[in-house]
Amino acid sequence: MTPSSPTMGNQIHPLWRVRLAAALRTAFACTIVGCTTFYSPKPIRNFLTYPSFSYMTTILIVSDATLGQTLMSLWHVLYATCQVMATSVPALWLIGPARFTNEVATGAVAVSVFMVALPGSTHLMTKRIAFGQFVNVYVGTVVQGAGTNIVLHPTEVAASTALGALASVLAMMFPYPRLAYNEVKKSWRLYAENASKRLSLFVEAISAEDNRVAVDSISQGKSLSKAAAKLLQSINHNLQEGMLWERPDIKFLRPNHRDLGLRLQEMEIPIRGMEMALSSSSSFPPGMIDEGLRDHLRNSQLQISLKLQSKYSVPSEATTVPEGEREVLDKPLLTNKTTTTTHQDLPALFFLYCMELLLGDLPIARSPGNNPNCKGKTGDSQTQAQCICKRVWRSISPSLPNFIFALKCSIALGFAVLLGLIYNKRQGYWSGLTIAISFVTGRQATFTVANARAQGTAMGSVYGIICFYLFHSVSELRLLAILPWVVFTHFLRHSKMYGQAGGISAAIGALLILGREHYGQPSGFAIARLAEACIGLICFTVVEVLFYPMRAATLAKNQFAQSLGALRDCVQDINLCVPASTGLREKHKKLKSHVNKLENFIEEAKTEPNFWFLPFEGDCYGRILESMLKMADLLPFVAHNADFISQKSGGASLELKQHSNTDLQHLKEKIGNSLKCLEQLTSMKSVAAFDTEAQSVYDSEMGVSPNPFMILGTYDDHAEATVSTFVQHIQEAVVRVRNGDDEVKDVTQMVLCLSSLAFCILSLSEETMKIKEEVRKLVK
Repeated sequence: MTPSSPTMGNQIHPLWRVRLAAALRTAFACTIVGCTTFYSPKPIRNFLTYPSFSYMTTILIVSDATLGQTLMSLWHVLYATCQVMATSVPALWLIGPARFTNEVATGAVAVSVFMVALPGSTHLMTKRIAFGQFVNVYVGTVVQGAGTNIVLHPTEVAASTALGALASVLAMMFPYPRLAYNEVKKSWRLYAENASKRLSLFVEAISAEDNRVAVDSISQGKSLSKAAAKLLQSINHNLQEGMLWERPDIKFLRPNHRDLGLRLQEMEIPIRGMEMALSSSSSFPPGMIDEGLRDHLRNSQLQISLKLQSKYSVPSEATTVPEGEREVLDKPLLTNKTTTTTHQDLPALFFLYCMELLLGDLPIARSPGNNPNCKGKTGDSQTQAQCICKRVWRSISPSLPNFIFALKCSIALGFAVLLGLIYNKRQGYWSGLTIAISFVTGRQATFTVANARAQGTAMGSVYGIICFYLFHSVSELRLLAILPWVVFTHFLRHSKMYGQAGGISAAIGALLILGREHYGQPSGFAIARLAEACIGLICFTVVEVLFYPMRAATLAKNQFAQSLGALRDCVQDINLCVPASTGLREKHKKLKSHVNKLENFIEEAKTEPNFWFLPFEGDCYGRILESMLKMADLLPFVAHNADFISQKSGGASLELKQHSNTDLQHLKEKIGNSLKCLEQLTSMKSVAAFDTEAQSVYDSEMGVSPNPFMILGTYDDHAEATVSTFVQHIQEAVVRVRNGDDEVKDVTQMVLCLSSLAFCILSLSEETMKIKEEVRKLVK
């Protein structure tokens, strides 16, 4: 067994315990709804005429939520209910329940849904709850006919919704409140342990005496990096939503708590840089790592681990470094190192540079002085008032994406309600309710979601029918049968096969049979509900395809071309003579946005059916995405290095900066031309199409063949030669800097900074070549 086995086991156990606790809370909330529906006093039960929607509300709110997130969802439920009451009561009064036909109900649902979905400031949870309430109100009016009370009927829908929301809040209080504040602290402790362990493994790897030990340590560190990414995601999620509802004072009195996610990101970037440096090393230990550097790395790792322990602690719990040890730790790296920098030393120097970033708490993830435009000066009240007005106007004014989302929801729900009522008037609710909670503001994997919902609904219905026949005469046993199914479906929601859509549908499918009464024979109800669910899913799929007709594979290809363009803009913005880090960081954010979209499209394309199209090259795109992510991770280091080098303006540092910038301009030109060529190539259907298009650009005067791979093939030797020249200039300048009047610490910082920049540029060129090889496979 490897040494990491206990650590990995300790990470797995908290995960299933957290999910089991969330599943038990969900089951408890459903039990509250079921007991209230069955055993509450008759006046209360008369108001709870839609227990199915109580269960749906509970399932939507409780899963993996904290108390703060549940309170936020309670507010969304209240807001949605107010919107529905304010819209439906006048509509029922104006039209009259007796005149509510199938067509009128369809029109009322479509118009009401459009009005609620149009504002961009309304939360998606509010819209989903409102969609379901509109379906219940208007379809219920058709079912009940002229005897419908125009005020009491919407109130009954609101009461059923409130029952689900209140049951969710009560479930979050037992056996003790699950606070987002505690979740952040717990996730932070786990992240601190994770980061300390990775640092220890990476230092062990670079100090290893043979490749086997180093490779094993790197492999363990990479597996821990995946867990760290999930912990950071959890921390940011709880900071942005749950904590603000549990601790409102944080927003106004303690804004530094909200910056925790950014501070953790600043810590994570250098650790990922160490991982990239080790992955780029060909042999271990690197030639420049001697015993003195090994000791320094171990001491530095100890100091960083102590910082990690104290960073989120109250002052009385903060751990300090002993004074005698701190004097040793404060000495800069490479102080007594006389070995000249070589091409093979770049990964090790980049590793040392990342260690320096961690030791100095340098803000690599943020741009100094880069404040949002709307903040303005503290005393400029007029500017602040204008900014507030602009934000309010942007929140209430409809945008094109919001209009498309509202129109899509309106049409899909309208047709689902119409066809559902035509098929089965008494069970016409389910065609609309099935898709009311399925909408998202952007694009989603339509066929995958529809398939998961259909399978989940079928599984839940079958389980409900079996349990109903087994416990037909004892309602208490039917309620008990709900509990294991809710727990099972909660774990099902975290599976790749079914996901959130399938898990929610499976839970609701059983709850609607076991958790209510007076619906007739369960088999007939289940068959009718399955048919209605299929009607709703067909409407949902058709409308999604009409609004987003382009396949995910095509979108992934187009997004890849846009990502290459954004990457080229970032590379062209690198300059050692001008402090332009703000512009580079802004372009880096744009690049990250493009790469994230590319990742989403690739995931969707892997799951969508091929039909009559060629299979999606998922493996090639996966390797392309890996290279794009690595290049995006390298750019913050480039921006930080460019800022530091541009500030040096005297002596040998100035000469070194001028030589390095000249070499860098040549290398930028090579990388930029290659990325532009790849961008154009991915926009074409084949290499032959590119040849025809490029003939007008790459003419005989330029002396370059229009064939893209011939252009890219000449790049490898140029890149290698330019980087070698870059490193040679560093070598020549190091001696002059050491013999000059500069302090040793400044010399060390300049050597590490330029070596780090050389490593980043070399890595960018290598990843460009990898992308070229994958594009060669894609474009045939």
